[in-house]
Amino acid sequence: MDNLTTFEGKNMAKKVYQIQIVLKGSKPRIWRRILVDSDILLVDFHCIIQTTMGWTNSHLHVFSDGIDDYSPKEFEVDFTSDSRTIRLNKLLDRERSKINYEYDFGDGWEHTITLEKILPPDNQIQTPKCIAGRRNCPPEDCGGIWGYSDMLEILKQPGHEEYASYIEWLGGEFDPEYFNKDEINFMLKKKDYGCIWF
Repeated sequence: MDNLTTFEGKNMAKKVYQIQIVLKGSKPRIWRRILVDSDILLVDFHCIIQTTMGWTNSHLHVFSDGIDDYSPKEFEVDFTSDSRTIRLNKLLDRERSKINYEYDFGDGWEHTITLEKILPPDNQIQTPKCIAGRRNCPPEDCGGIWGYSDMLEILKQPGHEEYASYIEWLGGEFDPEYFNKDEINFMLKKKDYGCIWF
């Protein structure tokens, strides 16, 4: 019974999911492509998203499949199912199926998560793994996608009255094009997939 998972009374072979994560509203798009086990718990998938995108797990989050919402029980968010008991293959079970992931209800960082390919089990494939992506993750607490866009415009203008305060807040220069999948994959091998739990 190797690589078999019980799911809704059926035995389902564990597969590898190729998934694309896109930050909604980002122009040009901020995205990642990753490989994960199909039967991973949503709470662990959250950790992988945090590390892969570059967030710091400083805020609440929720998954949604358009019918139900899922978050850790201790968040005490009304009308959500416990993401510590739900596996990814319950929400994504066919190629091109999608779910939504929102992080930080204040800034409202919404992500579209698309199951691009279902791959057969392969012990030679490292999971989780980031295989592609583009652009840096926005800084935490910068005001959502519109605040981030305004910040980037100001950073293009060293003479702007808010330029110095942004540089101080950021702790130095910020490169919106930066992306390093080797750094991401190094972190994904750590405890909790490199995600910090506060």
